[in-house]
Amino acid sequence: MSAIAAHASPQPPQPHPAPRHVTATIVLACLGVFVSYLPVVGVSVALPVMQQALDASTVGLQWITDAFILPTAALLLTCGMIGDLYGRKKMYVVGLAVFCLGCLVCLTAGSVVQVCVGQALTGIGTAALLPSTLGLISHVCPDRSRRTRAIALWTASLGLGLTLGPLFNGVIVEHTSWRWIFLPALVIGVLTAVAGAMVLTDSRSDRERHLDLPGQLLAIVAITGLVYGVIEGGSAGWGSAQVVIAFLAATVGLLAFVRVELRSPCPMLDMRLFKSAAFSGAALVMALTLFAQVGLVFALSEYFGLVHHASTLDIGVRLVAINGFTVVLGPLVGRLMNRTSPGLLLVTGLVIGGIGALCVNLFQADTGTGEAALVIGILGIGIALAMAPITTIAMNSLPHRLAGTAGAANSALRQIGSALGPAVFGVILTNRTLDTLPGHLAASGLGAADQGQVNGMVSNVGIQAGAFLHLKTPQSTGQALSAYGASFTDALHTCALIGGIGMLLAAVIALVTIGVRARSAQGSEAEAAPVTQPAGDLS
Repeated sequence: MSAIAAHASPQPPQPHPAPRHVTATIVLACLGVFVSYLPVVGVSVALPVMQQALDASTVGLQWITDAFILPTAALLLTCGMIGDLYGRKKMYVVGLAVFCLGCLVCLTAGSVVQVCVGQALTGIGTAALLPSTLGLISHVCPDRSRRTRAIALWTASLGLGLTLGPLFNGVIVEHTSWRWIFLPALVIGVLTAVAGAMVLTDSRSDRERHLDLPGQLLAIVAITGLVYGVIEGGSAGWGSAQVVIAFLAATVGLLAFVRVELRSPCPMLDMRLFKSAAFSGAALVMALTLFAQVGLVFALSEYFGLVHHASTLDIGVRLVAINGFTVVLGPLVGRLMNRTSPGLLLVTGLVIGGIGALCVNLFQADTGTGEAALVIGILGIGIALAMAPITTIAMNSLPHRLAGTAGAANSALRQIGSALGPAVFGVILTNRTLDTLPGHLAASGLGAADQGQVNGMVSNVGIQAGAFLHLKTPQSTGQALSAYGASFTDALHTCALIGGIGMLLAAVIALVTIGVRARSAQGSEAEAAPVTQPAGDLS
């Protein structure tokens, strides 16, 4: 199947930008990714409040999260190609505009459906922002050393958005309606878009590109089918018709996507990129790491809100270390990557993060804030050491002229992992809690009638029943909440085990495909050389 033509002529070489413009471009690129990630975890920690206000089910809450991540993952590659084709500055400004429109829709939402629509729009805007920001950085930083430091700042900015989002939203929910949690991103997004339109200089790919509509449509089918199947499988049953059809569509879509991309003269995702072992390893490691990270943030947010009954602000404070260390250690990690092996930092970070995730198994229903902060801090340090090296290895594993393609592909897999995390962990939290609750209720000393009432409530409402369980069983509040807390904690342990094993598996993959020894720029270019041979040249 041939690509749909949207031809752009190769651009003439552009002069090296002035240092002042380089700095401004890096700052605006970092602001773009910062604002796009403000709602990600910020919305997650506000889910208990949104559930009560909108009377949402557990599946509905998962879709609020995935409504943002799905279009981001599905459209990243296409947005990266359009940016290369028509200009990265244009995609940057358009992405911020669509993102702000999504925030406005959420700001006026009165239903779960409207929140999901707004989240989807912010996801589309983020899909335009991520590859355009990396492309802008790559254009103004042809020097590998400076590009490495800029990517470390870009990663730190992403972490800053993930860190401040919950804190902003916690303060807002404490004092006003949950809808206003979308206002900070809207205001910052508008100001950043205006600054970008005035300051940035446009750039395009210096090689011929075409839109790949068949590949894009098949990517949407594969990604949407996979995530929909995981989410609905937990509620409708894994053998239900819609779930089986979803997984079948995902499988057929993926196989057809690979076939189309292999035959396309200008593919959206050229499969030959994966001839680079470092690129392939970094891509898979990115997906696994984000699966564990975002999934655990979702699970821990629910744990603190439903078991500890913490406020939205308190949840944000307790989770700040997961992404906060990425901000604090970002500059240091950037310098270390130029002095030692990014692969060594990556493997070290994944091992530390995996251990931190496994330590979540120590949590009980009454675990104190100090113990929880220590475990979350270990997890955060591991993520901080791993995130910048993953992106840098993916970007540097291919020749400089393919940096935009590498960044878009890497970000797409980042978002696929991010989408599957809440979907899989949401299913585990619900099913595991329901499975273990009868045993804990029987051991609590509750009468048979009260046990049936609690079981029925959690079965009908889902795990969100923990937010108001005490209102429905006033005569046996302590025993009911204790049994529910123990059941939910069992489910959290299962999520922690999966997340920890996932990060340790990612460390093994990184060790095998990337290694821990430092590699020169020439070595990386040489390794990527097979991708750019004249037959079907990408250059």
